[in-house]
Amino acid sequence: MDNKALKNKTIITIAPTGAWPKKENNPAVPMTPEEIAEDVYACWKAGAAVAHLHMRDDEGNGTMDKEKFKKTVELIKAHKDCDIVLNLTTSGDLHATDETRQAHLRELRPEMASYDCGSMNWLNSSLFLNPPAFLEELGATMQEYNVKPEIEAFDPGMIANAAYYVKKGVLKTPLHFQFCMGCANGIPGSVKNLVFMKETMDQLCPGSTWSCFGVGHSAMEIMYAAIAMGGHIRVGMEDNVMFAKGQLAESNVQFVERAKQAIELFGRQAATPDEARQILGLK
Repeated sequence: MDNKALKNKTIITIAPTGAWPKKENNPAVPMTPEEIAEDVYACWKAGAAVAHLHMRDDEGNGTMDKEKFKKTVELIKAHKDCDIVLNLTTSGDLHATDETRQAHLRELRPEMASYDCGSMNWLNSSLFLNPPAFLEELGATMQEYNVKPEIEAFDPGMIANAAYYVKKGVLKTPLHFQFCMGCANGIPGSVKNLVFMKETMDQLCPGSTWSCFGVGHSAMEIMYAAIAMGGHIRVGMEDNVMFAKGQLAESNVQFVERAKQAIELFGRQAATPDEARQILGLK
């Protein structure tokens, strides 16, 4: 497909579980490899092109257990018709080591993985640490195993960090960003702030692609703005267990269906996985 046609395509990423929401927050949050895999397959059928995956341990807490990733990926790939792009997290367990945050990349070699480009306070309760030494090592691992970094930016400073790591050769252009809007201790979710994030990216990392999501009350505002601005979008229970004010989400599919409808109402089309691969430079 030519570049002109691809410019009318919006990638929907589904983030089905994350590391924090529990069944008590929403009974529909998938937890086990079986639940996550079936959820991803259903979301792919509904229009998602990319799946951003976290794992849970047997108590439902976030984990970087390589075997959980392996089983989940195998179950997704058991659906022979499913060609969704797999984007594996490198975070979500605050007790993980630098090694356990990368081991699954070396074994499973996903097409994409998250690259959290800086450290921050997390949920007003703990530290989310991504020190320079780790980021340099992770960048080297991703280049060695041909994994495309999805650069998660929780504030504009993380975009500047990415530009620095491009200069150092740790990251290769073109970059792909995920703007994380409305997370506690990160940049608040608003259209004004989203525009500022994109302008910062365009200035410091020209030629990059971008996606975004909004947590909580900013979810719809951010989704609609991203579509209008020509960006890509992420939805799912990692970011929101509520579908609307006072209404629990019934499933992750519900989020994907709404996102696809919004894209089409704007006159655009949801990208297929293969179109997403072209947009993101994965093929």
